[in-house]
Amino acid sequence: MTYPSAKPQNIFIVGPMGAGKTTIGKQLAKSLGWDFLDSDHEIVARTGVKIPIIFDVEGEAGFRKREKDIIEELTQQRHLVLATGGGVVLDEDNRRVLIGRGLVVYLHATAEQLFKRTSRDRNRPLLQTENPMAKINELLAQRDPLYREVADVVMETGDENVRMVVRKLVSHLKRLGVLGEQEIN
Repeated sequence: MTYPSAKPQNIFIVGPMGAGKTTIGKQLAKSLGWDFLDSDHEIVARTGVKIPIIFDVEGEAGFRKREKDIIEELTQQRHLVLATGGGVVLDEDNRRVLIGRGLVVYLHATAEQLFKRTSRDRNRPLLQTENPMAKINELLAQRDPLYREVADVVMETGDENVRMVVRKLVSHLKRLGVLGEQEIN
């Protein structure tokens, strides 16, 4: 992946559910003095219902349509750190928009780490199955190549705390020349 030569107007965070997109995104935005949004949270706020209900009523296709609309809208903002839903990369238009409107960071974690982080969360409709670990592995096999396709930066989340991951990410972005010293709080 080639890195943008100009400073990004936005940073978009992609990765599987449980990778830490929202938590790390909030801290990254705070350190940059930028706004933070989570596309899934925006969908919930605008519909007034949780994502599992959208899946139950409209199916995954209905949810993905809502997701595509929100990505198109939110990526037009400036100085935004946007945490995206785990399946955002499934849509070719979403991938094009993310690549074209900001710097994309892929937060990577192992299937075991993702399982540990999501095992008790009932708000993840794709994991409400008899074998969530098998589903995580299936989703990673399908989506990892797409996350890597759009990513300017791949950051391992591992077992490190959020501050450490954000510190490493900011340091990496500085080394790439996409963040200036004055931009960091």
